[in-house]
Parts: sequence; C-alpha cells; structure tokens
Amino acid sequence: MAQNGAPPAPLDAEPLASSGATLTLPARGRGAETSRLTSTRREALLYAGAAAAFGLFPRAARAQAEGAPAAPAAADGDPKAFGPERHGLSAFGELKYAPDFTRFDYVRADAPKAGSFSTYPATTSLNQSLTTFNTLNAYILKGDGAQGMGLTFDTLMARANDEPDALYGLVAKSVAVSGDGLAYRFALRPEARFHDGSRLTAEDVKWSLETLKAKGHPLVAQAIRDLETVEVEGEHVCVLRLSPKRTRDLPLQLVALPIFSKTYYSKKSFDEATLEPPLGSGPYKVGRVEQGRLIEFNRVADYWAKDLPVNVGQNNFERVRFEFYRDRDVAFEAFKAKAYLFREEFTSRTWATGYEFPGVREGKVKRETLPDITASGAQGWYFNLRRKKFQDVRVRKALNLALDFEWMNRNLMFNAYKRTVSVFQGAPEMMATGKPEGPELALLEPFRGKVPDEVFGEPIVPAIADGSGQDRKLLREAAGLLREAGYTVKDGQATNAAGEALTIEFLEFDKGLDPHVSKFISNLKVLGVAANIRLVDAAQYQQRTNNFDYDVISRRLTMSDTPGEGLRQIYASESASLPGSQNASGIADPAVDALVEKIVAATSREKLNLACRALDRVLRSLVSWVPAWNKDTHTLAYWDAFGHPAEKPRYARGAPETWWWDEQKAAAAGVKA
Repeated sequence: MAQNGAPPAPLDAEPLASSGATLTLPARGRGAETSRLTSTRREALLYAGAAAAFGLFPRAARAQAEGAPAAPAAADGDPKAFGPERHGLSAFGELKYAPDFTRFDYVRADAPKAGSFSTYPATTSLNQSLTTFNTLNAYILKGDGAQGMGLTFDTLMARANDEPDALYGLVAKSVAVSGDGLAYRFALRPEARFHDGSRLTAEDVKWSLETLKAKGHPLVAQAIRDLETVEVEGEHVCVLRLSPKRTRDLPLQLVALPIFSKTYYSKKSFDEATLEPPLGSGPYKVGRVEQGRLIEFNRVADYWAKDLPVNVGQNNFERVRFEFYRDRDVAFEAFKAKAYLFREEFTSRTWATGYEFPGVREGKVKRETLPDITASGAQGWYFNLRRKKFQDVRVRKALNLALDFEWMNRNLMFNAYKRTVSVFQGAPEMMATGKPEGPELALLEPFRGKVPDEVFGEPIVPAIADGSGQDRKLLREAAGLLREAGYTVKDGQATNAAGEALTIEFLEFDKGLDPHVSKFISNLKVLGVAANIRLVDAAQYQQRTNNFDYDVISRRLTMSDTPGEGLRQIYASESASLPGSQNASGIADPAVDALVEKIVAATSREKLNLACRALDRVLRSLVSWVPAWNKDTHTLAYWDAFGHPAEKPRYARGAPETWWWDEQKAAAAGVKA
C-alpha cells in the first residue's frame, strides 16, 4: 500500500456483494460494479454498514451529551422528568421541519395514485438476497428474506430524506424525552390500525421491540441491546427506557423498527421462515408471490396514515413489484422486454454499451444520471483475518499491490469510477488527510506504539499502478513483502516455512465481478499465490458468510451520514464472532474499539468528524481489505411511464417512494400498469 499519493477515486463491476446489514441510513447507489446490501427508506435507520451504513451511538452514561437528541430537563431540574412534547428526533437535535409541517419539501403533494412500479433487487439488508427469496420474514437470520417487506409495516417515526438523520412522527404523534436522555415517552395515534382493522397499540410496540431484541436478526438484536425496558402506560402511551451506556442513535434506530401485531403472533412463531404474508399496518400489503421469482405489494387504499405529513405525496403506486434473476445479463434482457420497468444500472459496461436497443432509440426508455452526495462507504475485497494466512500485514499489503485498478477502470469499466481510499469514502469531512495534528493527534496519542507507525503519518492509500495490467515495479515490491513474511516461491507456488502454500478463494454468488477478479488472480499467480473464484448459489453464500466460512469476499459496506452503532457492527471486536455480522474481516483491535466508542459518544458533528478521521487512519493502517472503486451518481434507466419531482431528496434516490405513474407517458411508451 502506498501512502498518500493519488486522490480518491471510484469503482466499477456490478456491486460487490454489498451489505447494508449494519444499521445504516437509506439505500444509496455509489457502489456500482459490486454486489450491494443496503436498505429501503423504511429500513433506513435499521442497517448501516451497514449496510447498510452505519453506526450511530455513545456508550457513556453522561445523559444527553452522549445520548440521542438533547432533551430539555423539567423545570425542577429532575433528570428523570420528561421534557416537552416534540414532533421529531435527530442525532444532534437538529430538525428542518416545524411541528405544523404538512409535507416534505421533496414530494408532489397531489401526485396521482395509480399504476405500478416494477424493478429488480439492487440492495439488500439483514437476511435478504439479491437473487432469490424463500421467506417473507425479513427480520431474522434464517432464510433468504423477500425484498420490500418494510413497505408492509409502520414504525414509530419516519425518516426525512432531505436531512442527515431526522425522523418525524408516524405511529407516534409525539415524543417526550427525560432530562437524562434515558427515557422516551411516545404518545401513539389512536387511529393507527393494522390491515385487518385491529388497533395498533402500545402493547404491539412493546411486543415488537422485545421480540426483535430476543429473536430478531443478530444485527438488530445487537444494535438495540441497550434497550432496557418498554413500559405500557396506557393503550396509546409507551415508554422506552435505555441503559446509561446506550448509544447516541439508539432512539433513532428504535423508532425506525417495524411494529408487529402481538395478537397475530400469539398463534405463530416469530423466528421461523414462512411464506405466509404477515399482518402489517403499512401503506402496502403482500400481494402476488412466486417464491424465488417475484413478489408484489398492493397499495392499501384505506391506509390509516396516508394523509399524515410524513406520507403525503409518497406511496403513489397501486402495485410495487420486485423481480428476481439469478443472472444479471438475463435481468437486463428482461428489462429490455418490459418484464420490469425501472433499474439502477450498476455495471459500467452495460451503461456504456447496452442501451442501444429500440426502446432507447425510440425515446421510450429514459436514462438519468442523478447526483449522489451520500457517503459511498467502503467497497472492496475483504480478507478474513480469522484465517492464519491473512494475519501477517505484509501478506495483506503484498496482495493489495497485485490489483491494477487503473487497468481495470480503463479496460473493464469505461473509466467510470474512481479508486476508493477510505472507509468513509464520499464524506470528506470524515476522511483522514495529511498528518494528524491538534485534537486529532491528541485522540491518537494514547495508541502510539500499539498501532502501526503509519497512523501518525500521511494516511495510507492504494498504490497507483502503471495501467499495464501487470505493473512490474509493484509486483516486485509485493514479492519482497511476501519474502519478508516467510514465503518462498518454488515451482510457481509461494510456500511458508511450514510448507503451507498461500492459496486464496474468492467467494461469490454472482458472475458480475469475474473479469475483475480473474485479472487480479492473474497477477497473484505471478507472485506464486494460487487463487480461484468459488461461485455458489445465494443460499449457500448467505450461510457461508453468516458463519465467516471464506477467504475473501467482495462487499460494499455503506456508511451512515451520522456514523455510530453501525461502526460497531463492522469494525468492533464484539462483532468479530457474531454470526451474520458485517465485520467481514473479523477486525478485533483495541484502538479501533476505543475510537469507535469516541464516535458513538460524540456530542457534536465536529467531534464526530474528528473521531472518524482518527479511526480512518487506524483502519487504513490495518490493511484488512483491498479497496475497490466508487462513483458519485445514480445511473437510472426506466421505461417512460413515470413522473417524479424536479429535485430528488438530498440523501436518497427518491424512487419509488416519491415517483408516480403517468398514464399519458405510459401509453406513448407502450407500457401497461
């Protein structure tokens, strides 16, 4: 790995198995040319990487300074007394919208309710797969969860996608926070209903949160472990009490979790995979289901919350459908044939050369490139440090030097990407630059001698290859590092003193990255490293990654715009052995743990950004991954049957939640709902 050097750059080759698995914010499109795993709007605060995105809260018991949004203490100064009612929450108490707001600025209030929106899975979270599904329970570890299930459940509060992390009342009409920030009292809307007409009450909120903590996906259970109790004070009032060590964003995550019907599950097991549509309360309910092929959601015409400010101008389609394909090329051919109508393109080759079919030439298929200002996160190939062969950093540095991004970008990706250099790529205020100074240096000083010396110099960045495809200078440097690590090459095979050959298996469930990995492998072969690609089906991939049974996997770990708890799930020691966690490399480092806690305890964005820069330096010095690439746009293609607001929400793509069906356009494009 070179230090300093080239400026940040992006990425290409179908999403690297991306993971929005840790509680992140909304789904984002930065990681083209790799497999993704992020989340939908309703799951936004649930994952972070993750997926998503990620991270959010503090661990100190210092009341509101390290807690969720600051909460005014009562007049008598009692820290346990509740402050005034509030209509929204955010990590640092900042809210754009006033209590009397009528809609979000990025929606069309009178958007028509009609037509259908169909797409194929582009992001995943928790137990979801990009290529198939076998259960409608998307909140547990077991099975491959169906896409879109978040559309069927309501939450206490709903995200505003033009603010970094703000949420406003949905099921909860208001919330009051105790002076010490350890208790949140929610006043629920009496009109809230499940789809069968039954009331949604505080008992349902209590049952849902307690069940997710006890039986939910490990990522959810881990994230909300500092929820101590849920108390029911009345049919429409509940109090969430948090541990003094709770994180800053724990309240934000809790209010974004789905609310299930306690009565419905009194006769059913929550933690089992099932294809029976669950009882929900959201804007859609499950419609047509063909296991592993498609799932359709039908709009609930009498949805109880359709006129609330957080829903005005959204949920405009009568049907939303997800189509599943095991092969990305087949998926593209299906789009050309109108099997589904919308796709975000993640393959630069297809974007550059594939859109020459009649629909495009006739103006019936539109292409748009929208800005993506959200943090793209860390996309690349992750070494499994749990395996002995990857525990020597010199080996990891040598393997990094074998990747010729410059050649890949020019020959495989049409120069569409920039190289990723930071785990906070796309968030310049969080990325390390120059040598650490002042407060940042002070944060790092306690770890001097315990972390690599590089931490105190220019931040490490990937070496810049000559673009020949086989940079001899970098490969010689890599060979030298392997020799230092005790490997000698005999008969073309690098072997250590114990006679163990250095072999690497790249585990994948999709062929999209084969050209990139194959080129990488050809360079590794020059070093005497025997590498291969192991392609498995989605179910086996899920099982193996849940159990950390791999050498190297490709993944995009998206970042929240307010990192916190998600960082624990990706980088903290406590997640290294947690089944299903997003700590792909198995990082377990005391300095990383300490800096992650600084981030989750930050009481201002300035302090948060400072700690992120320090963490970025330490993570780069560990060389636990081979950084891939990124881009700062959404590349969208769709059959011209839709309308959408002139401006997309700042922190999200906007489709399908703010789009609508345009009957005239659809007729002109020859498209039926």
